Amino acid sequence: MEKVIGIDLGTTNSCVAIVENGTPVVIPNRGGYKTTPSMVAVTEAGKRLVGHIAKRQAITNAENTVYAAKRLIGRKWNSPQVKNAVATSSYRIVEGPHNDVRIVLRDKEFSVPEISAMVLQEMKVIAEDYLGESVSKAVVTVPAYFNDNQRQATKDAGEIAGLDVIRIINEPTAAALSYGFGRNIEKTVAVYDFGGGTFDISILEIGAHGVFKVIATAGDTFLGGEDIDARIIDWLVSGFKEEHNIDLRQDRMALQRLKDAAEKAKCELSSVRETEVNLPFIISSGRNEALHLQRTLTRQTLEELAEDLVERTVDICKQTLEDAKLGKDEIEEVVLVGGMTRMPKIQSAVQAFFEKEPNKGVHPDEVVALGAAIQGAALVDDKQEMVLLDVTPHALGIMTFGSYFEELIPQNTTVPTHRTKIFTTSRDNQTAVKILVMQGESQRAEENELLGEFILTGLRRAPKGQVEIEVTFEINADGIVSVRAKDLETGLEQSIQVTATSGLTREEIKTMMDNAKDDLVDRRTSEEFEAAKQEAEKLIAEIEKLFPQVQQIVASSDFGRDAIEKARAIVDKARSAIERRDAAAVKEQIEGLTRTHRMFKGVVAKT
Repeated sequence: MEKVIGIDLGTTNSCVAIVENGTPVVIPNRGGYKTTPSMVAVTEAGKRLVGHIAKRQAITNAENTVYAAKRLIGRKWNSPQVKNAVATSSYRIVEGPHNDVRIVLRDKEFSVPEISAMVLQEMKVIAEDYLGESVSKAVVTVPAYFNDNQRQATKDAGEIAGLDVIRIINEPTAAALSYGFGRNIEKTVAVYDFGGGTFDISILEIGAHGVFKVIATAGDTFLGGEDIDARIIDWLVSGFKEEHNIDLRQDRMALQRLKDAAEKAKCELSSVRETEVNLPFIISSGRNEALHLQRTLTRQTLEELAEDLVERTVDICKQTLEDAKLGKDEIEEVVLVGGMTRMPKIQSAVQAFFEKEPNKGVHPDEVVALGAAIQGAALVDDKQEMVLLDVTPHALGIMTFGSYFEELIPQNTTVPTHRTKIFTTSRDNQTAVKILVMQGESQRAEENELLGEFILTGLRRAPKGQVEIEVTFEINADGIVSVRAKDLETGLEQSIQVTATSGLTREEIKTMMDNAKDDLVDRRTSEEFEAAKQEAEKLIAEIEKLFPQVQQIVASSDFGRDAIEKARAIVDKARSAIERRDAAAVKEQIEGLTRTHRMFKGVVAKT
């Protein structure tokens, strides 16, 4: 059976899992870690770095290191969230050619799906190293509250990374799959998912025969641990400004150090009452004197800084319960997901709202990837008895006369689904009607997301309101929206399959895929060379150490001198191959070096 990996493409960290012999497991990376930082950097030499290696050099290469790219994926340049990121990020964000977002690293522009693709490619490599075979299919998770453009951008990122994303599923739904997998339970569950960049709440009914039915979902795609970090940074920056009258935000390296320290302090305060933020030599004053930042942050101060953010999550939970038409007493279990749920303040807020102790039985950082792997296995295995019924997170409809939004498919409708509504023309003798397909919750059309548009032409001339047009919306299991408009009198029909846009053209995606492939080949070759180089250098060092002794023992015979010369030649050849960075040649020399090392050890052992 074909292997399908499950990937949790997170804001702060990403995780990859697979189902092996019926058991979902998280795949560790080369360092043995089960999660990998969702960070990408480009070095001065133009080399791409992903994950832990990118995070380690972030402070010294702040302007060319990207974090939290997920918060920008699928967004329009003029959105308030993008403006916020432009003002607070240590890397450069610019407007792309399609009103999209681009990130500048070493004077080269990258699209956000391209940056995310580098992280997904890293997950693919981690899985392939573990399995010892290539992987092409994946289920990738997204925040439940992502709109269609954000979902499409994530799919594009998978394609650029060389993955066939067979399904995009919602993070809280994936967590529920993992929580309920193989447990044969019947429960109404709330999944409270507070991660690094996004917040989601989903309410599901888990049935005994593997049926997972989402009743309602809601969230905020720009609310997460990043915002709590930002509050700590503000607190540190304002304290430093009061003391020294210097704004640390003007220095990119200082800002990256603050970000690092804020995240570390926040994590520490989940287990201790206070922590010291100590950043020596943070900046130089005008008089060239080095200044240090040293402040004690208590858990109480952190909770005060984050109070309104936590409150926002509770308000969203309240609204979602109302949407689900359920009382708190009908929720049998509250499952905590996402790194932020380790924060005691969040746990107590959830407990106070739902009036029950939340379940901490799932691993907050791994459960989403495990759920994605479970869904992946179910999609390729006919024997898997699992039914997943998800909902559309946003209402779908069309723009009507006066720029109003007319909803056809309400938020939280189980998919697949279809709905039909009849509209009439708004002007006398109108022969064409433009259908603008939109997604969102606002009654004002311009406040919602435009997904696509088409024109129904050839309508008969008649006074306004007399031509009836039937509009049908349909969403399939993969979340693909198609819209049809039909003149009821003439039967004239026009339709559109709404393919959301990530802001990239097919040509751009193709070019990015080729670049990603080249980069992977370069990386694989580079890794191969590094491994061979390490082995060769270790053998050369051992041989060099034994040379004086061996020379002393065998120098008296012609045969011995010949052996020494041959050994020198092998070492020189290996050194030359290392200098040329020729992996194949280095590998070739390893055999000769191993024989020489064995021979030298034998000569020394005999004396």
